[in-house]
Amino acid sequence: MKQPDSRADRGFSYSRAYFEELVDSALAHARKLGATDAGAEASEGCGLSVSVRKGELENVERNRDKSLGITVYVGARRGNASTSDFSDPAIRQTVQAAYDIARFTAEDPVAGLPEADDIAGAGEQLDLDLFHPWAIDSAGAAEIALQCEAAAFKTDKRITNSEGAGVSAQQSHFFSAHSRGFRGGYASSRHSVSVAPIAGRGDGMQRDAWYSSMRSAQELARPEQVGRYAAERALSRLKSRKIKTTQCPVLYESPLAAGLLGAFVQAVSGGALYRKSSFLLDSIGSTVFPRHIDIDEDPMLRRGKGSAAFDEEGVRTKARKVVDSGRVEGYFLSSYSARKLGMKTTGNAGGSHNLTMTSRLTKPGDDLDEMLRKLGTGLFVIELMGQGVNYVTGDYSRGASGFWVEKGKIAYPVQEITIAGNMKDMFQGIQAIGDDTYNYGAKTVGSVLIDRMKIAGS
Repeated sequence: MKQPDSRADRGFSYSRAYFEELVDSALAHARKLGATDAGAEASEGCGLSVSVRKGELENVERNRDKSLGITVYVGARRGNASTSDFSDPAIRQTVQAAYDIARFTAEDPVAGLPEADDIAGAGEQLDLDLFHPWAIDSAGAAEIALQCEAAAFKTDKRITNSEGAGVSAQQSHFFSAHSRGFRGGYASSRHSVSVAPIAGRGDGMQRDAWYSSMRSAQELARPEQVGRYAAERALSRLKSRKIKTTQCPVLYESPLAAGLLGAFVQAVSGGALYRKSSFLLDSIGSTVFPRHIDIDEDPMLRRGKGSAAFDEEGVRTKARKVVDSGRVEGYFLSSYSARKLGMKTTGNAGGSHNLTMTSRLTKPGDDLDEMLRKLGTGLFVIELMGQGVNYVTGDYSRGASGFWVEKGKIAYPVQEITIAGNMKDMFQGIQAIGDDTYNYGAKTVGSVLIDRMKIAGS
């Protein structure tokens, strides 16, 4: 095999053409060994991360990694192996290892590559504008991080400390192919600016954080904006107190509301369903949410953080209604989990793609102030702690901080409380979704108002 292209563009060490040769070589060797099917993927990632604290440079990290992974099928047996060594002998050894694992592993009747008619062809692999390399050096990144942290300190003299600010510039690319005819790959990028200021002194200190993350550095929020907003959030939490144990409506701030959407995705994903470890078993056609709630998936959004023309198996993706008028219309399935359930893949091997949860009751102007008015008297949550979701039963219990709201106005900040409920009841209890939408990874949703939850306090 020829050496990697030293002129590999766009900041990578390896070209796509070289990755195609690596993958083709691995697949050819798998066929030579007697594999009935095989798939391989070559990938490379690189980036820069810089952190500062209290006006001083703390860390500069550069990362560069590469990998070739191979999956081999011998009938209904499957084996996987990977290597970071791209030499011909290493590739042959890796394929041999995957083949040996497959020969001696137990048969799995549903194991296998996706069906040919589910595979994304070359004409379906649209350019979704996911790659925007950021040509920034460590000095430039440090300057942005320092500006961000300085803006936090300048916001108010009560900002007394900082856990630091950071800038990250990351990019990667891959090429994948398998013996059912799939060939594809693309480059992508993700950049961010973040800061975590501390307000107050002694026992009264409070921290908060904020960040901006985008495919293109040109679309990041200005560092001064990120720093100032993070400081305002920390300041708003000063003089927090406990509240008495009660039951009341709860408003989830939009970044946290994305977690509710994530819990739904987990509950209707193939792995949880075929293992019967979900509180939403057999929920297709069931009304899980109120009738004003819709959840849409759109893999084809340009520059979307969850955009992809095909999933990790090479299966084509497409826009769809996951929830329509509160009723579940589809699960999140890979080829394997679909076969286990006697269903068809949804193109979600690797996860969901650009989900948006909306309410048909939402009107223009339903911003956070309006959502607080709809809350009336209750709890506005801005931070959650712990991983207290039981996906088998749906029971939910999380440590929380936020604000007590009276007559639609924030009264005072609260901390050291626990909110609890059951996810089925919480989903059914969604009264409103704000138009203060926030994108968290592959999920976009506004603030979410739930009619009633238990609050454990003093």
